[in-house]
Amino acid sequence: MISRYARPEMVAIWSPETKFRIWFEIEAHACDALAEIGVIPRAAARKIWEMGGSATFDISRIDEIESVTKHDVIAFLTHLAEIVGPEARFVHQGMTSSDVLDTCLSVQLVRASDLLLEDLSALMAALKRRAFEHKDTITIGRSHAIHAEPTTFGVKLAQAHAEFERCRKRLEAARQEIATCAISGAVGTFANVDPRVEAHVAEAMGLTAEPVSTQVIPRDRHAMYFATLAVIASSVERVAVEIRHLQRTEVLEAEEYFSPGQKGSSAMPHKRNPVLTENLTGLARMVRSYAAPAMENVALWHERDISHSSVERMIGPDATVTLDFALARLTGVIEKLVVYPDNMMANLDRYRGLVHSQRVLLALTQAGVSREDAYRLVQKNAMKVWEEGKDFLTELLADDDVRKVLSEDEIREKFDLGYHTKHVDTIFERVFGPQEPGG
Repeated sequence: MISRYARPEMVAIWSPETKFRIWFEIEAHACDALAEIGVIPRAAARKIWEMGGSATFDISRIDEIESVTKHDVIAFLTHLAEIVGPEARFVHQGMTSSDVLDTCLSVQLVRASDLLLEDLSALMAALKRRAFEHKDTITIGRSHAIHAEPTTFGVKLAQAHAEFERCRKRLEAARQEIATCAISGAVGTFANVDPRVEAHVAEAMGLTAEPVSTQVIPRDRHAMYFATLAVIASSVERVAVEIRHLQRTEVLEAEEYFSPGQKGSSAMPHKRNPVLTENLTGLARMVRSYAAPAMENVALWHERDISHSSVERMIGPDATVTLDFALARLTGVIEKLVVYPDNMMANLDRYRGLVHSQRVLLALTQAGVSREDAYRLVQKNAMKVWEEGKDFLTELLADDDVRKVLSEDEIREKFDLGYHTKHVDTIFERVFGPQEPGG
């Protein structure tokens, strides 16, 4: 993870201090269960909580031990024994390293998910507010980056809101799927640790027991989780790319907020570049890149290997920290986005009525002209606008073949912008639900 693209609360989830605290809690809860079923003394379980619960784990000491043992969990358990004393012999009874590592990773991913869900809620709130602000702000819709037909800027933002609502539901499902606990011992058979221990730890840590852990939690769960983050990142990029296009000098329909004192270029003082949304495009690429190794982690050897371990030590923090930052950044962009309705209207009118071609086409067919002939008549006049700078309405009114079937009033009526926005309320109700007056 890079501090430039990281926020403290998410970073803290992946800190060594947090990790070792979770490891301790897993071990201590397991001891409680072992004491409950009579495997270890209750006094020992209480002493482990008493000594370890208030301890500050010495990261440098754990690293020192690991430099000799070459095993991180053993290094932690050795350090814990230094803190707890003789009762530490009851820690890790029947457990294997993956029980601690995998359950800890689940806890961390659940906590990361909760922050990401908060991020999505904040982004959706910003999109909703700006969507209603610009519900009736007419702009040109584009397909293939070419003028198509009118829409509203609010509809664009409503579409983004609906997309992130789907993202939120996917993340909720991914959170549930990743929230699993494995305390099943070597090769996952529970031979040396009672299944009741796993059930107790799962409940205590806010997880569910993995049905078949094979010593590790199956990595299809993790693959789905990181794939979900990748999809969310792609949705972030979709909005970012839209804003980047709208900020182009030739378009300038919307623009990132340019703060006082901000500089756009070291060479050209006039520049106001879409640096935030360009940054979001790059961050989205990184989050997506973590999905592929998560997929490759699914195929482990037999009941376990650790080829997944190095991957997850990187992609766990990096994917969640990066996406957390990206969602927060996009929320800020949307909240402060500068919108230029006059430029939107000027761009819409730039090609002198061409955007109404479909309405004229449909009117001709409804008046009895074959679709092929109607298309030819409309396109003939449209090409004059493209190639000669003519006015579309003027050309249609002067076209005898068109006038044979459509009156002047009928042609002019087809240039009414309100026709294209008559169902905006319906779209908004589908996305946001019925709204109270003034809501």
